[in-house]
Amino acid sequence: MIDTNLKNYGSDVFSEKEIRRCLPKNVASKLLATMRESKPLDPTIADAVAEGMKNWALEKGATHFPHWFQPLTGGTAEKHDAFLEPSGPAQAVNKFSGKNLIGGETDASSFPSGGLRSTFEARGYTAWDPTSPAFIKRHENGATLCIPTAFCSFNGETLDMKTPLLRSIQAVSRAVERMMKMFGQKRAHVEVTLGAEQEYFLIDRKYYLSRPDLLQTGRTVFGAAPPKHQQLEDHYFGAIKPRILKFMTEVENRLWQLGIPAKTRHNEVAPAQFELAPMFEDLNLAVDHNMMIMEVLRQTAESNEMVCLLHEKPFDGINGSGKHCNWSISYGGRNLLTPGENPRENAIFITLLLAVIRAIEMHADILRMATAGAGNDHRLGANEAPPAVISVFLGDDLNEVLHQIESGSGKSEAKRGQKLRIGVDTLPALPRDMTDRNRTSPFTFTGNKFEFRAPGSSQNCAQSQMVLNTIVAESIDALCDKLEKAKGPFNEKLQKLLQYEVKAHKRVIFSGDGYSDSWMKESAKRGLPNLKDTVSALAPLKDERNVELFEKYGVLSRSEMMSRWEIGMEDYQRRIRIEAGIALEIARSMVRPVVADEFSKLATALGQAKSDGLKSGIRGLTALSLKLGAGLDDLHIKCDALERTLTREEDAASQLKAMNDLRKTVDKLEGLVDDSRWPLPKYREILFVH
Repeated sequence: MIDTNLKNYGSDVFSEKEIRRCLPKNVASKLLATMRESKPLDPTIADAVAEGMKNWALEKGATHFPHWFQPLTGGTAEKHDAFLEPSGPAQAVNKFSGKNLIGGETDASSFPSGGLRSTFEARGYTAWDPTSPAFIKRHENGATLCIPTAFCSFNGETLDMKTPLLRSIQAVSRAVERMMKMFGQKRAHVEVTLGAEQEYFLIDRKYYLSRPDLLQTGRTVFGAAPPKHQQLEDHYFGAIKPRILKFMTEVENRLWQLGIPAKTRHNEVAPAQFELAPMFEDLNLAVDHNMMIMEVLRQTAESNEMVCLLHEKPFDGINGSGKHCNWSISYGGRNLLTPGENPRENAIFITLLLAVIRAIEMHADILRMATAGAGNDHRLGANEAPPAVISVFLGDDLNEVLHQIESGSGKSEAKRGQKLRIGVDTLPALPRDMTDRNRTSPFTFTGNKFEFRAPGSSQNCAQSQMVLNTIVAESIDALCDKLEKAKGPFNEKLQKLLQYEVKAHKRVIFSGDGYSDSWMKESAKRGLPNLKDTVSALAPLKDERNVELFEKYGVLSRSEMMSRWEIGMEDYQRRIRIEAGIALEIARSMVRPVVADEFSKLATALGQAKSDGLKSGIRGLTALSLKLGAGLDDLHIKCDALERTLTREEDAASQLKAMNDLRKTVDKLEGLVDDSRWPLPKYREILFVH
């Protein structure tokens, strides 16, 4: 089995190996230079690449090809064209040209554009991204060649997630090259890397099909917590059940065929919750791979009579799901967020570390924006996810190092681990690989990377990584500007600069319990933004300071920023409205008839018991009938209240409150109605997959 997996790894990817096999040597060399070193693509090789790629795809059984892109829906999109073309009467050939490969035209009017396009302005374009290899998607009746592309409008505005991400990678790469030049380093390739941990729920398909709320929204709008769920902490890292292990094995085998380095699988905290984590990859490729991971999870679950739920909070009262984005930067193959083997490398590490801290402290609002969404609002700040306040966790040893830098004493009190000297006069010894973890922190340093824990499980990683790259690029450039303007020996200038940066931005560093009320009070005193919901979290897109920043680095234009605000608001309002609509429908058409019938039968039984002169049971029947009657009245009142909010098109806050009020009533009734008659599968049935 191991040998088979090794043999099949990447077998459905137009990889470097296949490029060399299928393309002329000079064409392969030029394409690989673009893929490896981000060199401009030579357009003269397009036809040869297309021919080789087509032949390879046909070998794999492919009959169609789409340009695979990531519109602003948060998912992926594809329009399939057949290779087959008529060549004469009852004759056909397979064709795929360089023109087909490099670009395509698609309808842009029905994708979210935030005002960038009107309905009558339908033309949009897809453009090949040669840095992310083509791959084969398999289905029951065949296979399809997928070509990763960017997506833009007729006028050139970006309508996707990939284009701004690529722009941000370019921006931070240039900033890192500038910084490394100041440290006297030879020019080398900059690689931004990502490892995205994907959390998800698995439930039986039969329960999913019996829950209109799950079908329509991905989460349960009603459902009382069962007596036992995650309180005993017995699911986390527990033995994986055979049915789930079968599913995971199938997922991994498919991912390995797609060249996705799936590494870790385990039970998560909540029952029916699990996690898959790949190894680090180039950021652009890692984002594409995460989108593919989510699709493979959903498809494999379906073939196993299960459903994969990627919503951030499908079940109330138990842990939700996140997507922890582990981000780092390498230069010439060396991770710059790993303390090095010599003093100069350690100075580079500290400088980049402080550039990142500065970026988070100054631009926390726009980073929080990247995690905004109706689903994530239910998760952030709960006891399984970091709060909406963005802070940085470093660990005791690095905190001590920064304290010594700030004080200028040059003495280190770190008690553990190997010490490394920093190549700046009077700087302290630097501990190595001694950083603890803080699961309550949104942005935590974990030894050789930063882990951003706030993104939601259903969200595209590209959004948060695009923002992170841009704000870090700005911070690196700001530090370089100061170093260039300062006078004196380099080490002395760097020492003073680092000391200043620690003092100026340390308010964002926090090592305690991010869930605690005391931190909420403390963060407010520090002046850190606390954007608790999507509406407030999207507002930074309209802030002039942020607009200028993204325009300066060519990542997003003013109109593209405004479009993303409009898209985010529309998506949020529509999702809440859909949830409110389905909650009202379930409460009135499924719950109310059952409760009314139960109450009617109970009242009849009570009346008969009294008529028969019975004394035993009267008290119990009376108490239960009073509870059911009061619940039925309350249900009627809460439904009417929710219906009134739906007449106000954009009143999402009122709809959410009315939904929550209605939920309390319905969940209480769930415990009063005959279990065999309750119209919805209960949490205790759904959450324990066997």
